[in-house]
Amino acid sequence: MSEILGTQGLTRSFQQGEVRIDVLRGVDLSIQQGEIVGLLGPSGTGKSTLLQAVGLLEGGYGGSIRLCGEEAAKLGNDGRTRLRRDSLGFVYQFHHLLPDFTALENVELPQLIRDVDAKTAAERATELLSKLGLAQRLHHKPSKLSGGEQQRVAVARALANRPAIVLADEPTGNLDERTADIVFSEFLTLVRGEGSSALIATHNERLAERMDRVVRLHEGLLQ
Repeated sequence: MSEILGTQGLTRSFQQGEVRIDVLRGVDLSIQQGEIVGLLGPSGTGKSTLLQAVGLLEGGYGGSIRLCGEEAAKLGNDGRTRLRRDSLGFVYQFHHLLPDFTALENVELPQLIRDVDAKTAAERATELLSKLGLAQRLHHKPSKLSGGEQQRVAVARALANRPAIVLADEPTGNLDERTADIVFSEFLTLVRGEGSSALIATHNERLAERMDRVVRLHEGLLQ
């Protein structure tokens, strides 16, 4: 298997007045093709900061980030944007769906941005949403969907462009326990079926047991 995501000596600090806070203190991580890795740790330990860094969503970090064989530090803004668009999918605790677009349109949009033709984008969106049990909800806007349905659309959107890796930050954190179990199972099944890798931040030990491997973030280091 080939490495999809790797970090070496990854650091990230923030300045609050005269106080420097070291959130990441030298994170070494390697995720292989098709591997689903759980990132555990209580709130405030830097899980989201790590995901933002490896997702190339912000700068200011030290160390190395390798994504699909490319060293992020060597890329300009256009290169980082291309790598995010072509290789990464994102799922957040809140779905962040566009409220004026239907479920189908929300999943079509990232494909259209990548210049996929409209017919192919619609077929791909329909396929993913149907696999998630939303075949009868394609033309509903987010306000007409339940919380679980909204998060399923967010999962489909993240996988629309067949990313090499999906980064998920507490993807079922806003759902009740029963709905969270169902959506998480569907999420894992879909990621595995697509052959993607995933790094999933959670504080839920029970959900983490269903992943291939678990790493724990403690005092800025992975254990």
